[in-house]
Amino acid sequence: MTTAAQQRSAADLRRLAEDAGRELEDAPALEILRWAAGTFGDRFCVTSSMEDAVVAHLASRVAPGVQVVFLDTGYHFPETIGTRDAVDAVMDVQVVTLTPRQTVAEQDAEYGPRLHDRDPDLCCALRKVAPLEEGLRHYDAWATGLRRDESPTRAGTPVVGWDERRQKVKISPIARWNQADVDAYVAEHGVLTNPLLSDGYASVGCAPCTRRVLEGEDARAGRWSGTGKSECGIHL
Repeated sequence: MTTAAQQRSAADLRRLAEDAGRELEDAPALEILRWAAGTFGDRFCVTSSMEDAVVAHLASRVAPGVQVVFLDTGYHFPETIGTRDAVDAVMDVQVVTLTPRQTVAEQDAEYGPRLHDRDPDLCCALRKVAPLEEGLRHYDAWATGLRRDESPTRAGTPVVGWDERRQKVKISPIARWNQADVDAYVAEHGVLTNPLLSDGYASVGCAPCTRRVLEGEDARAGRWSGTGKSECGIHL
């Protein structure tokens, strides 16, 4: 990747996000990512849960060697870790793995076992939100795989927006895609996907908080099922 030529203030970044959000709303995903890579250089990264590698693959086409940030919460399915390792091995990206401050055992010792059952918001805050915020310190912009069709909470996702909490530009290049678009891209380009997607899981998170979905449920119904929780806190 090229190196960004300048350091920008939060006010400048916000203006960039607002302008690009309007100008790129109808742009193809590759064009959105080409703008991001060209604008932010090595201060741009892709984040991935390793549910699939679609956004990482798209970004690698316009920014070979782009950094792909993955959160290893300590609770992932083995299939998810395997997908991460495969992405790192075969794609033209640099996978950066972030970990929480505490191991699962250390967290259990301080908060008691199975915190994810008793207080899933706190567990996500400790194992996802906090390490991501630390890991994003060196970037001005980050890309996600959020799509508007995934759930009501994501219906208003902009293709480029302002992440107020982190004071960064947040890019969702496939926000306007639907599942058929994702499936077509995966098939056309042979993109790596998590094997669990072929085993009844429509959305893949931490193993204790993820189940297979039932017919007619939305893609995220299998996450924190029965708790009323629908987001980990990263995208709130």
